[in-house]
Amino acid sequence: MTLGPALLFCPADRPDRYQKAAAAADTAIIDLEDAVAAADKESARESLMASTLKPEEVVVRVNPYGSVDYRRDLATVAETPYRRVMLAKTESPEQVDELAEHGFAVIALCETAAGVQDAPAIARHPAVTAMMWGAEDLIASMGGRSSRHPSGTYRDVARAARSRVLIAAHAAGKLAIDAVHLDITDLDGLVAEAEDAAASGFTATACIHPSQVETIRRAYAPTEGERSWATAVLHAAQKQAGVFKHEGQMIDEPLLRQARIILDKDERG
Repeated sequence: MTLGPALLFCPADRPDRYQKAAAAADTAIIDLEDAVAAADKESARESLMASTLKPEEVVVRVNPYGSVDYRRDLATVAETPYRRVMLAKTESPEQVDELAEHGFAVIALCETAAGVQDAPAIARHPAVTAMMWGAEDLIASMGGRSSRHPSGTYRDVARAARSRVLIAAHAAGKLAIDAVHLDITDLDGLVAEAEDAAASGFTATACIHPSQVETIRRAYAPTEGERSWATAVLHAAQKQAGVFKHEGQMIDEPLLRQARIILDKDERG
């Protein structure tokens, strides 16, 4: 399953934006959940049914398991060619079972206290191909008021949830998607978060506006300094046995793996 570094949410009730979202991002997330008002859910499903986007361009976010809209969403998506589904507010592996029965590849969005707590078990579900976390619903599920400090950085509880979902994803061999940066004007904050996500092992970052896409892509691409370091270290390793010193830095197998990852990502674009 490939997603690309930049995933862009698009309201399902705005079919006029579908093609733009798919063209702008690596994957378009057509959203039947939070981006659509309750009164517009049915028209959103009708728009999704009429969509002509290619299946490989699309993930469909459906409403939480057990809700009336979840049942209607599932019936709708089953009638489309789209087979990648993001399950909002996933809280247990059992909630993925029905999607698996329909043959969907599932991105489990853990954005409640229960979902984050059970992230390791959710990630091990065979139908789950990727894990994502969400800050705002998580804080709301715990009666909190804000996921971020006034400075714009995440509070410790949000960072803990982010790390838990990331580690759960990799422990199960699944992809990991970082949460959206809601302040569209704060490109510096987005740069910092996306660079940290890429450095930490996230596969992609989701976003809510096309203007954020290129910033995310640049953050996930190796820098010239990283490329130079990786090339030099791997070249030096050919002449060394075991641990060795390179420009003052101790180089061992974990660092060699990091160097290979950098060059591998560079080759894959």
